Amino acid sequence: MAKRLVFTLFLCLSFGFSLLAQTKYPTLFEQTEGKQTPLYHEVISYFEQLSSDFEEVRMVEMGISDAGLPFHVILLDKARTFDPKQWHESNRPILFINNGIHPGEPDGIDASMILLRDILEGKIPYPEELALAIIPVYNIGGHLNRNSYSRVNQNGPEEHGFRGNARNYDLNRDFIKADTRNGRSFQQIFQWLSPQVFVDTHVSNGADYQHVMTLISTESNRLGGAMGSYLRQRLDPELYKRMDAAGYPMIPYVNAYGGKPEDGWSQFKDLGRYSSGYAALFGTVSFMPETHMLKPYKDRVESTYELLKIFIQLMGEDGSTIVKAYQQDRASIKSQETFYFQHTLDRSNYRMIPFHGYRSAQKPSEVSGLPRLYYDRNQPFSTEVKFYETYEAKLEITKPQAYIIPQGWHHVIENLKRNGVNMRILEKDSTLEVSVYHIHDFQTAQRPFEGHYIHSNTTLTKSVAPMSFRAGDLIIPMNQERNKFIMEVLEPESEDSFFNWNFFDTILQSKEGYSAYVFEDLAAEFLKENPSIRKALEEAKETDENLRNNAAAQLRWVYERSPWKEKDHNRYPVYRLEK
Repeated sequence: MAKRLVFTLFLCLSFGFSLLAQTKYPTLFEQTEGKQTPLYHEVISYFEQLSSDFEEVRMVEMGISDAGLPFHVILLDKARTFDPKQWHESNRPILFINNGIHPGEPDGIDASMILLRDILEGKIPYPEELALAIIPVYNIGGHLNRNSYSRVNQNGPEEHGFRGNARNYDLNRDFIKADTRNGRSFQQIFQWLSPQVFVDTHVSNGADYQHVMTLISTESNRLGGAMGSYLRQRLDPELYKRMDAAGYPMIPYVNAYGGKPEDGWSQFKDLGRYSSGYAALFGTVSFMPETHMLKPYKDRVESTYELLKIFIQLMGEDGSTIVKAYQQDRASIKSQETFYFQHTLDRSNYRMIPFHGYRSAQKPSEVSGLPRLYYDRNQPFSTEVKFYETYEAKLEITKPQAYIIPQGWHHVIENLKRNGVNMRILEKDSTLEVSVYHIHDFQTAQRPFEGHYIHSNTTLTKSVAPMSFRAGDLIIPMNQERNKFIMEVLEPESEDSFFNWNFFDTILQSKEGYSAYVFEDLAAEFLKENPSIRKALEEAKETDENLRNNAAAQLRWVYERSPWKEKDHNRYPVYRLEK
């Protein structure tokens, strides 16, 4: 199997390079026989040249990066309208390709340059109705930070960019929180395009094996609806089938950290913080191609090129089906009552997939003298392995009629608006009966993660109470195509909620307090006037020795149940207006 695979790849690459050399627009990748990738300004200049020479291509600027440079979006439109609104009105399929989110993994940058050029020169059949959008380089700051060493496990190119952006953020953790200008600009671009299919190109880390290309697909059950069914029944199977025919047998991303690939692995859990998980919140079927780091750079780029070609083929064949499924799902989300969170892997459910690997073993380390892992490329093997891809929701939440957000939480409101969420302004001061959340408990990471000490395992207490709101506060009606996104970020128990990303941490700190010697007298009088609370205190002391022997703790216990306790402490400032 290994010899046949290598020979097939050699033929494909040899044939591909002979064709690609016959062009007026050679890339640096081709000119260096797959050893180099261009500088940032060279990438942009290349696309500028194509947009200048071909009327069906337009380069637009939209948003800005943390590096201070604008984003470019390349649009390919045979009808030359270059207007996503018109594309949707005409029921046209839209493919959106994002490259260079991790510029040390530039495979998609080079593949997209060649892909667009080959489409324009007529070397690739291209469906007339398909609209194509490409971000040439998303992480501009990381691409400018050029080096030869940061991808220590990677086989080429000779120089490449760096994973962190201009502020050292990993942008593939920033799609929900949008701390960066990059993330905020991407949200703007994504909502402008509203693509049915999104592809974000990457390079993998991890085990060694024969496959050049691996793929993360949106979790079909998390995506749900008609698009989830189409992904599971048609799109995913055809991608694998056609990549095999192209000489690049593909497997799901090898998420086998801590074990051997031959023992099987689970599907990558694409939460909303990641590009594919973010896109799925809006009904877009999404993919992260992950080429294998140890394969030569020219092989990785060529496999990415082939996969992108197949996406174009399938969207040409299935365009009307894709558009119909997307529209159906967006419409159904508006009336969907229950939403699902905290998905966990179901290890009782799996399917067998073909895997072409290398035998792994232990040998003495030349560094430490102790046993170390290695993969023996002289011992290739083929087998079937278990692939676990079923995630079940642990939490179900029914949507409210609307959410209400006080206007002071402007950073939350701005994020929602960027993502196309409709809201209206409360016109006058009002008292409304709403469901109120109090944060009961949560865990916080002990070390920072992408600029945050992220929360997890959040639990709530819930009550219904009249609350006063001011004119200018925001009401978010829950009859929108973006309901899934709204629930994901506003329900605190969601794994990638704004609460868990620290948007509301100021409510977790009490702002007022008391001097014990003053409050002693107030507390005594309060307990006299409230015998039920006095009784509850005595009962609590009986069961809690620490409380019984700690005067300060007893005073705090009373304060927490008294009218002097500040109402905003731990009260989540997003309210549910129920039906």
